[in-house]
Amino acid sequence: MTWEKLLSLKRYGDTANRKRLDQDETRIGFDVDYDRIIFSAGFRSLQDKTQVVPLSKSDFVHTRLTHSLEVSVVGRSLGRQVGKQIINKYPELDSAGYSFNDFGAIVAAASLAHDIGNPPFGHSGEKAIGSFFERGPGKVYKSHLSPSEWQDLIDFEGNANGLKLVVDGQIGGPEGIRLSYATLGAFIKYPKESLPKRPTKDIVDKKYGFFQEQKLFAEELFKDLGVGIKAQNSSRNFFRHPLAYLVEAADDICYTIIDFEDGINLGWIDEEFALEYMIQIVKDKLDREKYWSMNQKSSRVAYLRAIAIGVLIEEAVSVFMENEESILTGNYQVGIMDKCKFQAQIGDIISISVEKIYNNSAVVEKEVAGFKVIHDLLKVCLQAVLNEEDTSYKSLIFRMITPLESISKATTTYTKILNTCSYISSLSDGKAIELQKKISGLEI
Repeated sequence: MTWEKLLSLKRYGDTANRKRLDQDETRIGFDVDYDRIIFSAGFRSLQDKTQVVPLSKSDFVHTRLTHSLEVSVVGRSLGRQVGKQIINKYPELDSAGYSFNDFGAIVAAASLAHDIGNPPFGHSGEKAIGSFFERGPGKVYKSHLSPSEWQDLIDFEGNANGLKLVVDGQIGGPEGIRLSYATLGAFIKYPKESLPKRPTKDIVDKKYGFFQEQKLFAEELFKDLGVGIKAQNSSRNFFRHPLAYLVEAADDICYTIIDFEDGINLGWIDEEFALEYMIQIVKDKLDREKYWSMNQKSSRVAYLRAIAIGVLIEEAVSVFMENEESILTGNYQVGIMDKCKFQAQIGDIISISVEKIYNNSAVVEKEVAGFKVIHDLLKVCLQAVLNEEDTSYKSLIFRMITPLESISKATTTYTKILNTCSYISSLSDGKAIELQKKISGLEI
């Protein structure tokens, strides 16, 4: 892989490459990517989507929207710091017009969109869709689909749905966002299709990043970026765009530290844990006098969080640059934060978060409710889309949920089912609950 190809400004539908030297410096193409994501309907829906604590009304707790904004800020810093060193190492990039800010803009945009395809109710929403097909009413559709199409459904993946959303848009809604190829490459953390499942221990094989529907586009994208195929077989499993490692690191840093902060502010984790588990990360930069002079717990924890994120950004940049050549050849097989010197401390913090936050009864109870909501919506919507319902009832469902009629006109069973799942994934938590109540007759 070469950096100049990886920093492609090309967009889907372009007949020629876009040169960096021809860009308007007041608003280059990578800045346009960020703006388009911010103004998209998919991004706006994140304001009412669960990050960790579903349906929380607390001012302290993050939604997918605030999480995505914070990841983009961290991603921008990572990109700029890495970009500065890359430009110095490869002076031909400077001659071609690239600057360190380009790296920051690409990583910030990809980070901003990284959760745009996630269903309602957090990761439990993905599991709810998968279980509907694998063990629920949806298993009757297996015989109508290829093995890879079926795997797309039983392992429904928000990352793949995000690519579908930004490339093709939502059926019955706006078209895709048309992002630059560089941003799309950085966005795809898992550049493979759903089968074979986890063929190696390489980090890029952990999940999958595109549905069968987007397979041909992924091939075009990675070919244009100069990203090679990992395995020469019938499946498509590519190397990872180097900047995807920074997007992943930004997400890892934010959910590790900020979920922990949420747990402390909610009172689910004692404040003493903040110092005990974060002290090894922040000790060289912590002003203890300043820390204890703050009267509010939330202010003290925010101070720790800010220092910890700054330290982890510096560490992530260092690890990336130490392994940059290995990353470019596709031989780097772990996440950036898995190699950092604070790996043990990060592991401890995540373990506490799992025990105190992710397994908290309030979270589990609302995730269970989310399963019920998503299963009910899938059952009714798929029966209508696949013509399994009474004609008069189907007509009413189409009038109430208008995108379904467009979805029902797709030519294959797979596309109809996938688009239905994608539509339900686009709903906010509140909208999904509202629809479920209406179709259940609970809200008339």
